[in-house]
Amino acid sequence: MLLMIWLAVGVIAAVQRHNFDSAPINCAGFGTIAVTALAGPLNYMGVNPRVEECDLPQPSQ
Repeated sequence: MLLMIWLAVGVIAAVQRHNFDSAPINCAGFGTIAVTALAGPLNYMGVNPRVEECDLPQPSQ
């Protein structure tokens, strides 16, 4: 139950930061939304998580 509340507060913070206004088109956009949600209430204590670069491994051939 506590985990659900933690994540809900994180999603609310992501909405307030307008992370969902435009569709994330790359890995960094999805990563920023994810870390903001995971940070939960810490967002209101000054934590502003961002993912600037994201290097995904290439699939093997």
